[in-house]
Amino acid sequence: MKVCVIGLGYVGLPLATLIAEKHETFGYDIDREVVVKVNKGISPINDKDLAKKMKKLKGRIKATIDPRILSKVDVIIICVPTPVDDNNNPDLKLLISASEDVSKNLQKGQLIIIESTIYPGVSEEVVLPILERSGLKGGKDFYLVHCPERVDIGNKDWPLEKVPRVIGGLSDEGVKKATAFYKTFLKADVMPLSSIKSAEATKIVENSFRDVNIAFVNELAKSFDTLGIDLIEVLKAASSKPYGFLPHYPGAGVGGHCIPVDPYYLIRRAAKSGFKHEFLRLAREINESMPEYTVKRLEEGLNELGKPVKGTKIGILGLAYKGGVDDTRNSPAFRIIEILKRKGGKVVAYDPYVNEGSLDDVLKSDAVILVTSHPEFRKIDFSRSNVKLVVDGRNFLEKERIRKMGIRYKGIGSG
Repeated sequence: MKVCVIGLGYVGLPLATLIAEKHETFGYDIDREVVVKVNKGISPINDKDLAKKMKKLKGRIKATIDPRILSKVDVIIICVPTPVDDNNNPDLKLLISASEDVSKNLQKGQLIIIESTIYPGVSEEVVLPILERSGLKGGKDFYLVHCPERVDIGNKDWPLEKVPRVIGGLSDEGVKKATAFYKTFLKADVMPLSSIKSAEATKIVENSFRDVNIAFVNELAKSFDTLGIDLIEVLKAASSKPYGFLPHYPGAGVGGHCIPVDPYYLIRRAAKSGFKHEFLRLAREINESMPEYTVKRLEEGLNELGKPVKGTKIGILGLAYKGGVDDTRNSPAFRIIEILKRKGGKVVAYDPYVNEGSLDDVLKSDAVILVTSHPEFRKIDFSRSNVKLVVDGRNFLEKERIRKMGIRYKGIGSG
């Protein structure tokens, strides 16, 4: 089959490398630099495994900035970002633009798959009308389905080909075609659903579930810090129960493209239908407060040292939203830096994956906040630094080892 992936980013590029092992694969992206790199077999994403695949598949993914490629393939997969704006309203501009490109090139019999995360109703209320401007009828002349992405860059336990998928479509025939297509390159189950809205809702529920549970442990962290209880020890103890408990962990903030975004999609869509999601709103409020709380932990430690934030050199370890990747989308690091600068702190940052700053400069700081759990950060020898306070925003470092160095340690719910 001939397949074109629209959007060669964190979702589209890993998917394209997987499909290219089985089918003739094209990539369409508006970023010329990304297209050039992909055609050279170079990954524009800083991920070692993906870079190896790209090198191996050089020439197998034919990337272009020309949307006319969409008229020459059997399957089109839309993988463009769907963020929220400054007011946390869904921003569908890139999805609408991609849909318009597809509509102008749409051919009879094509299978159109949306992998971008969307709220229930987007496929039928936003994308379908655009596609039908072509004069073709959805479910009859072409097939529209939604298969929510489940890419977790850097997760070696669950590579993309082993992650089960769900599919919903406008018609049973479209779902059958999409299911058969995904089974050609996945080593996991593909679950057909009864409607396209069910597929859209699945991804929202998955990430809202995580957001709510993270908010729960973040609130516990604030509570346990005042009570002098080590939350991480408690979570390990609770995890010994073989049923009924699923551990989540506190931290300096929730980042990435999914967890801090998807709940707002459901909140806003439900509000249009007259329903108010109070629980999801509260979870978002708690998780969005964690950068401020992390700075508060820093202030507590600096007060013990007789230092104010103002005029103090403070190092930030990590700008990516999670360890081992270069993805900075919605990273709490930027909010923490903003707060510190507003308070007069002299801020320096280092992230080896983002190619930002230097470790030597950070280690000359009076205090350090670890925001990202990059594996390299575990190896840092703070005894050879100027650092007097470490705020571990991920409870990632060995706190007793740091304390034995005579350095103050503050975790998030862990002492």
